[in-house]
Amino acid sequence: MRQVPALPIVGSFAERLLVDDLPDLQPAQRREVVAFIAHRVDSLPSFTRFGVLAIGTVFRMLVAVPGGWLGAKLLMKLPLPFVGEYPRLMRSLGFAYVWEHWPTTTPTGALA
Repeated sequence: MRQVPALPIVGSFAERLLVDDLPDLQPAQRREVVAFIAHRVDSLPSFTRFGVLAIGTVFRMLVAVPGGWLGAKLLMKLPLPFVGEYPRLMRSLGFAYVWEHWPTTTPTGALA
């Protein structure tokens, strides 16, 4: 059975999160990081992957509507089980990729 690819679900949220966290990261690098994040989500065990994609769908819908990023940021701050883990997963995968591949990157995402 074919799986649903993660990129359409996690990509827009991961991109927006990286824009906020690493504003100076170049768009080409950001796309590379988002592709890595989606690839890692695709390789998760099935039940975990299902949960990540389910929560990712909620965040994707929020990011898709005008002003939805503010709603997503509010949702990230709430102490809801699993919901708060989703942005942390996206950040940890993204930051690990950035500093592994471009170790001289500044905290704002600029290449030093």
